[in-house]
Amino acid sequence: MKRISKSIKSIFRHIGSFFDKWLITPITKLFLKVADFFKDNAKSVDRIAGRKSTLIIVSLILAFGVFVLIDQESSVMIDQYAEVLYDEPVTAVYNEELYVVEGLPKTVDITLIGQRRHIFLAKQSPSKGVTVDLTGLKPGNHKVTLEYSQRLKSLDYRLDPSEVTVTIYEKVSETRTLTVDILHQDNLDSKLYIDDVELDRTNVIIKGAKYKLEQVATVRALVDVDQISNPQAGELTLKEVPLVAYDAEGKTVDVEIVPKTVDAKLTITSPSKEIPITIVPTGDLAFGKAITSIETNVSNVTVYGEQSAIDKINELEVEIDVKGLEADKEFNVTLKKPNGITEISEKTITVSVKVDNSISKEFTVDRIQFRNLADGYTVQALSQADTKVTVVVSGSADIVNNLDASSITAYVNLDGYSVGEHEVDVKVEKSNVLLTYTPKTKQVQVRISESS
Repeated sequence: MKRISKSIKSIFRHIGSFFDKWLITPITKLFLKVADFFKDNAKSVDRIAGRKSTLIIVSLILAFGVFVLIDQESSVMIDQYAEVLYDEPVTAVYNEELYVVEGLPKTVDITLIGQRRHIFLAKQSPSKGVTVDLTGLKPGNHKVTLEYSQRLKSLDYRLDPSEVTVTIYEKVSETRTLTVDILHQDNLDSKLYIDDVELDRTNVIIKGAKYKLEQVATVRALVDVDQISNPQAGELTLKEVPLVAYDAEGKTVDVEIVPKTVDAKLTITSPSKEIPITIVPTGDLAFGKAITSIETNVSNVTVYGEQSAIDKINELEVEIDVKGLEADKEFNVTLKKPNGITEISEKTITVSVKVDNSISKEFTVDRIQFRNLADGYTVQALSQADTKVTVVVSGSADIVNNLDASSITAYVNLDGYSVGEHEVDVKVEKSNVLLTYTPKTKQVQVRISESS
């Protein structure tokens, strides 16, 4: 222990000797020499200091020194410059598998303050950008500070905003069934039809805050027709079809969807059918006139569309307005597409209508048909007179004179009638659109009974 004490004393003694020899003694000698100089030359110093030229020189030296000092300070102030970096991305550090963060801005603005050359260097230098460390924070509201990592310490920076309040939620997940939305379907060739869309998966997982998941009404795969190059009938596959979550009002909901995309196999068909054109005149011709013939430049057309619509359509009815017509006329008619039909082989047709004087002739229909009687009932006419009807047919003489009574169908519609005696309206089928059929007997009496 004594040895250690002696060693420590020896070290401090050597340090003291060093400072005494090389610092204290030389400085003391310098001050003594300066003092002796002024003491021995006091009169000479006073005489020199009292000269006007000496005072001017000293003043100039002091003024120059003050100028240099102020100039340096003003140069520093004048050279200050500011530049704003807009929309710099914000990176949050937290456990993304366990939590969801809301309220954090995606971007902020950064104002750099300093000399131009330093700002230029700062923009060229790599930076970690704007970050916020949320590690260790639990679910709830937290006020956090955004940080900007900049290697050049000669610059000042300001963030807008620099502090934000974020809400942290626990992340939960649910499984949802996928549905399909077809976008820009009207841009598809009108002769083609997307018959089926098959996704490579039927379910996806959505992740997020519990209240957000409760808002999700549906998750849809957005199949965009514009992404199909040279669409043709057949099967094709669209890769990476995006998925989007929607609420009940059709607004998007910001949740994580796993996976983010799916593949879709599309079946494109081109259902078509050739059908005849049937011209249906509407309106009453001029008094005493009748249509003798209707001819079209096109008698059949090919229709394209949904298969169900194609199956239902057997003819294309085209109406022409003949109200007040008293002479031959030619109509240019634009064909209208029925529901479910996307394309017709002809856009317009020409219809030629010929008109002649009208005559009327009576025909007796010996049997009235009973239609739409409910199951479990039977019907009979109350009298022999109620089984037949006289029909007045009006039209062109050539057509009316060649008409046979057997081609005329009269009927009563028993839809909605039940047991009892009823007076029902007599109707006549308009089997020829060029003729007008008017029953002279407007009603007949029938009796409906339950089947035995």
